[in-house]
Amino acid sequence: MEASPSDDRGEGRGWRNDATFVLVFALFTLAIVSVDVFTVVHDRAAAGRPVSAWEPLTWELTSGLVLVALLPFAMALSRHRPPERPPRFGWLACHVPAALLFSLVHVVAMGGLRWSAYALVGAFYDPLSPLGDWPYELRKDLLVYAGLVAAYTIWRSMAASGATPATPEGEAAAIEVRSGARRLFVPIDDILWVEAAGNYVELHRAAAPVLHRAPLSQMERRLAQAGFVRIHRSRLVRRDAIAAVETRPSGDFVVRLVTGQTLLGSRRFRTATRLDRGAAGD
Repeated sequence: MEASPSDDRGEGRGWRNDATFVLVFALFTLAIVSVDVFTVVHDRAAAGRPVSAWEPLTWELTSGLVLVALLPFAMALSRHRPPERPPRFGWLACHVPAALLFSLVHVVAMGGLRWSAYALVGAFYDPLSPLGDWPYELRKDLLVYAGLVAAYTIWRSMAASGATPATPEGEAAAIEVRSGARRLFVPIDDILWVEAAGNYVELHRAAAPVLHRAPLSQMERRLAQAGFVRIHRSRLVRRDAIAAVETRPSGDFVVRLVTGQTLLGSRRFRTATRLDRGAAGD
């Protein structure tokens, strides 16, 4: 399927958003490197073991450079298997071995870079020295990897919440659902109800439901003009798909769809959605 101009704009925004995240992380890493270098120089001098500034600069900078280089790897895995995607804790099978690999590459690469930097000034550094301290480095790297995945997940969620999907006039409104390199366009007219699933929503239609990365609040704004109303804090339904509404003694209600499915509604949303006047059978 040929990509529309709005698709290109969306991909461009995604690329710029990721590039901005990398830049922010690189600047943050540079700040940490600067602080660590001055701290090491000061502490060594205070302890009577002074060290030339170029050595701690080499140690810290090589570590930071490798972490920045590994960042796209962590970002790609976070997109492929976000921690909030169901099933709960299923992401551990992907991210635990990835974190171990992340740490191993980090210590091996920075050892090689330090060996090269020392060689340029006529000194020697054992490139396997960081690998010998891997248990120590691993503890730090696991925290760094977990922090990166969490920060990037929040970053993407904030970007998605702030995006306003555009629907060109004259085109059938559809929701673009991405799964890796695959794109599926789900016509809004085919959707009967929507249910929250963490930072995702399930788009329920006559066919099998589709998992789409978007918060329910964003979907509520987008689908309001298509006749969708909120009946529960985690559920939207198309008004013209409602066959009947049955009230319970508690004030909550049950929505029966034209397909025969039933959905539980919360009393706090009944007045707001005006279901008393929008469906028969109550």
